[in-house]
Amino acid sequence: MARLTAISGLGRKSAAIFLLEHSGRRLLLDLGAALEAGERPDLSSAGRVDAVLLSHAHIDHHGGLDRLDELGNPPVFATAETLRHLPPDLCPAAPHPLPLHGVTQVLGLPLQTGQAGHAPGGIWLHMPTEGGGFLYTGDFSTEAQALPFDPFPKAATVLADASYGDRDDALTDQVGHIAEAARAGAVLPAPSAGRGPDMIEALEARGLKIHACAAIAAEMRALRGRSVPVVGAHDARPDQVIVAAGSIAESGLPAALLARTEFRLIFSSHVPRSSPAHAAVSAGRARWMPWNVHPRRRDLLAMAEHCEARQVIPAFTDLAKAPLLCRALGARLIRETPVEV
Repeated sequence: MARLTAISGLGRKSAAIFLLEHSGRRLLLDLGAALEAGERPDLSSAGRVDAVLLSHAHIDHHGGLDRLDELGNPPVFATAETLRHLPPDLCPAAPHPLPLHGVTQVLGLPLQTGQAGHAPGGIWLHMPTEGGGFLYTGDFSTEAQALPFDPFPKAATVLADASYGDRDDALTDQVGHIAEAARAGAVLPAPSAGRGPDMIEALEARGLKIHACAAIAAEMRALRGRSVPVVGAHDARPDQVIVAAGSIAESGLPAALLARTEFRLIFSSHVPRSSPAHAAVSAGRARWMPWNVHPRRRDLLAMAEHCEARQVIPAFTDLAKAPLLCRALGARLIRETPVEV
């Protein structure tokens, strides 16, 4: 049978790196970088791999591509849009394309993909196995408006994005809270190739006039075919609502405006303890308010039922802080790997 081993990605929010051994092939599902400063995932247990399959272009899923030589320099498979969003220094020289949705082959193995609703070009991946099929959801969301989500296929084993653990509040409620908090002006950092266009349209629908940094404005044009006013560090004003790339103020316009005390920042992504965002929130100079881009508890349970999963492996979360999810999954819950799939 096929076997799955988590190199990184279980037990907490950390780099996504999973090894799938299937029919004599060794496939790495994502090759992320750590989110905390100074942390470096240990790849020694991965050994030599035959291919790397990327789910999407966020750093905790692609940021380890500079370490391909440690894995035998395997080929990299990803959607065209994911490849477009990779930093130039991490983009493989000769990548292999994957469809946004459809059936293809990777090294002779059948692979089905579908859009995951989390990031432009982001996909889930499904492979038939002797154990009843294996699904890796990647990061997914069923609530995004600008990013399509394709229903999952049946799979006996699901490696699932469970980043939010027991969180179960609806995005529509969160949007309302953030709209009120930002009405007098705020900077709303967002990851590149992520929620930016959704944030703009959802907040506009609440009556706010939205400005954006150049990067998010370009994503808006590409995804929605429309323009929004662009501001930079030289002309941004504290009374404007600004969606800007740099989800933890590590770079870009959020970093520049965080240094200026007249600007209010509202973070809505995962905030690593070593990040500027964490320091600002801890000091009371910024707020953290949730904006769902991962599944809620109800979404995870619906996914398990829809897929008719017998094994669910929750990734990117501390299960000790998700007792309701664990109780609901019951006998389907798998806490550790390796596991046969």
